[in-house]
Amino acid sequence: MQVEIRRVDWPFASEFRIAYKVSTQAETVLVEMKDGGFTGRGEGMAVTYHGETADSLAAQLTAIKKELTNGVSREDLPKLLPAGGARNAVDCALWDLEAKRSGRRAWVLAGIESVNPLITAYTLSMDTPEAMSKAAAAGKSFSLLKVKLGGEGNLDIERVKAIRQARPDVRIIVDANQSWNERQVREFTPVMAELGVELIEQPMAIGKDGPLAGFSSPVPLCADESCQTTESLPALLGKYQYINIKLDKTGGLTEALRLARAAQAQGFKLMVGCMAGSSLSMAPAFIIGQLSTVVDLDGPLLAASDVPNKIRYEGSRMFPPEVALWG
Repeated sequence: MQVEIRRVDWPFASEFRIAYKVSTQAETVLVEMKDGGFTGRGEGMAVTYHGETADSLAAQLTAIKKELTNGVSREDLPKLLPAGGARNAVDCALWDLEAKRSGRRAWVLAGIESVNPLITAYTLSMDTPEAMSKAAAAGKSFSLLKVKLGGEGNLDIERVKAIRQARPDVRIIVDANQSWNERQVREFTPVMAELGVELIEQPMAIGKDGPLAGFSSPVPLCADESCQTTESLPALLGKYQYINIKLDKTGGLTEALRLARAAQAQGFKLMVGCMAGSSLSMAPAFIIGQLSTVVDLDGPLLAASDVPNKIRYEGSRMFPPEVALWG
């Protein structure tokens, strides 16, 4: 097996701001695994709130390059790498390689015989209400908007009101990225319901979301930062109605599928999301999208460029990846 590891950065079309950071590019690590005339590729991105960076991912992968060169299975990976962006890159490369070798699409290997286009959210970076209103109006081709919020006083309410005024037709979900306190949760959720918000992601911080237990929210709540792998699920029961599955959190498609099926069995609804990245990151996540009620796979729409054979988007409509891209 020949293994190549390299960092690839994808500059955003404009500065991207959420509650706890500002970014100008998606910093990814690309893994290519070549064997017998076939090449499998996977792209991983750092889970920054776990302290990962693109450089730390590359270091993790370089440290086990000998094992990867000797050949590993997807079942072996958790013994070599923790859940995170590095394992995601390798896991997805192995899925791609298996699909290429077998001549079957990766979703068939995952037990899904056919796939359909998805409706993905388009994310509005956190800004002033006026700026976010203008961004919403400019995105007329998108039927579902994801609104980044920040917990500063009542400013989040003004942001969503401005967006709703600019786009009375659009579906809206919001992401507080852990920035709300208990008072804001209780005061903001009824207003969000009145504004037609369909889902609220991660209102409170990891480990501090105890007040959500038994809280009857008028808008469904979704665990993002609080949901990493299947082992996260017990702590989420009674607090959240949805979980957000991201392959960089789970460590790849293998664990994402396991998490999705376990969560559904426990009564959670599914959202699939991304840490940004190119179409190569979105392609394996597209498979989880087939199982999900809410989809947020807009990474390439936020970037200034993309990979060859990129995924086709028409407004919010996301089409299946071509075999030339992945899987």
